[in-house]
Amino acid sequence: MSTRLFVSEALSNGATLELHGEHARYIGRVLRARVGDPVFVFNGEDGEWRAEITGITKSVVSILVQEHHQTLTESSLKLHLVQGISRGERMDFVVQKATELGVKRITPVLTDHGVVKLDGSRAEKRQQHWQRVAESACEQCGRIRPPLIDAPIPINRWFGEKQADDSSQLILHPGAATALQDIESPQTKLCLLIGPEGGFSAKEYEDAGIAGFREVSLGPRILRTETAALAALTVAQLKWGDFRPG
Repeated sequence: MSTRLFVSEALSNGATLELHGEHARYIGRVLRARVGDPVFVFNGEDGEWRAEITGITKSVVSILVQEHHQTLTESSLKLHLVQGISRGERMDFVVQKATELGVKRITPVLTDHGVVKLDGSRAEKRQQHWQRVAESACEQCGRIRPPLIDAPIPINRWFGEKQADDSSQLILHPGAATALQDIESPQTKLCLLIGPEGGFSAKEYEDAGIAGFREVSLGPRILRTETAALAALTVAQLKWGDFRPG
């Protein structure tokens, strides 16, 4: 498998980049790459480019960007995951796997039953951390556009601020009469709202209904929050996205 790196710089034929920090350590110490080795780079805007390592020191790796590389790994299904924030590695896992499953946007929400509490500075650090998790997942899975990770926001405030649109809006509820796979095809995008470890409160379900969300289920069993996210996104891609056969 080719080494892929997410970078923040603009990309074009002949551009030279200097990689520092984690990227430099990964290439030099983990991969033990050498001058002349190929890598692929992407920045979420300019597609993917083949590049060549031109210099390696303990702290800096230099690369030369060469030709544009055609990559068709972005799903045509516009998926927006609104995820109740869960503890530590569970949330990281959801962000990573949602990225691999083609989600375009992730909105972390603070909920009544959620165990994670974030103030301004901690919320900003977690947002930056989750964005890095998504970028790393893109490097692994072949995507060229990392999903947008919104700043954490209380769910009731998000309901009040969200823009009205023609997307299909669904909230997972273990007791819902309608199965996710039985809903009609989304017109433009699919917004999935999934609760944290403790699920949503009755008030949150009520507010979601007022905001236009429809309750759906994933079957007879109650799933952990990270399992529910993976299962729901997989069903969506199988039904309406790029997991469809043929």
